[in-house]
Amino acid sequence: MRHARIDSILEAVGQTPLVRLRSLEPAGVEIYLKLEYMNPGGSVKDRPARQMILDALADGRLGEGKILIDSTSGNTGVAYSLFGAALGLRVQLVMPSNVTQARKDITRAFGSELIFSDPMDGSDGAIRLAKEIVARDPERYFYPDQYANPSNPRAHYLGTGAEILAQVGDRLTHFVAGLGTSGTCMGTTRRLKEHARPIHCVAVEPAEALHGLEGLKHMGSSIVPPIYEPELLDEILPVATEDGWRMSDRLAADEGLHVGHSTGANAHGALVLAERVAARGERGCVVAIACDRGDRYFAPMKWEKHYLW
Repeated sequence: MRHARIDSILEAVGQTPLVRLRSLEPAGVEIYLKLEYMNPGGSVKDRPARQMILDALADGRLGEGKILIDSTSGNTGVAYSLFGAALGLRVQLVMPSNVTQARKDITRAFGSELIFSDPMDGSDGAIRLAKEIVARDPERYFYPDQYANPSNPRAHYLGTGAEILAQVGDRLTHFVAGLGTSGTCMGTTRRLKEHARPIHCVAVEPAEALHGLEGLKHMGSSIVPPIYEPELLDEILPVATEDGWRMSDRLAADEGLHVGHSTGANAHGALVLAERVAARGERGCVVAIACDRGDRYFAPMKWEKHYLW
């Protein structure tokens, strides 16, 4: 796939590699990260953005002259922006004004128009503002609504889950993904649960309502996405902000992987699970999602006091 000749950047999505985290592994347990930042837009969000656009073009919801508008904390917005540019679509993004400068700059570089919501309202505030804008002139917009669109988890059912099974097959015992829109976790879990071997599927969420794990949702204090189906999961694992940040630093220092803090939280969750398996004297294989690269977090946010990049 990586050496293929393709007709459009849309065809470059998927078939991302797994990398083994040997420095983290307890005896008898393999830990892998699926490097979703190797998608063309640099994140796992390329998959659902592409699927939502293609499905809407196919059934006519996204027609000529319509503006694609959605709320985003950044990565889905980057994906909408690059695919919009490739397809000649006008894109408007609603995001909290305190998202990282890198994400603002990247989306603008593709020609997207940015609309900022109150930073104190977080991603929920951006959702509400996007819905208000669409309600004022619904015929003008295609509103994918990534939090409610079944094409979001479908992208991971068709792609991420199937790829993981092809890569590790029957060795897989545990899967870990963070909760944001919940699409990655839900779609991949649904596919893995169809496999003949039982696979323990775990959702990572921030341990605190006020947290520093950008892109992840503390479900108990947030608008719960309609696509979220907690009954599919075997476990929900709370991860503290500090643990996600420390793991991001550890992956950079020990594995040469410069990843974002949601990825750090996922890898921390994978380590917790691996240590449980090892403590029972069993063998296991844990796969976690690497959502994006760390370079999108170079600009510190207000809560970052002791990190100087």
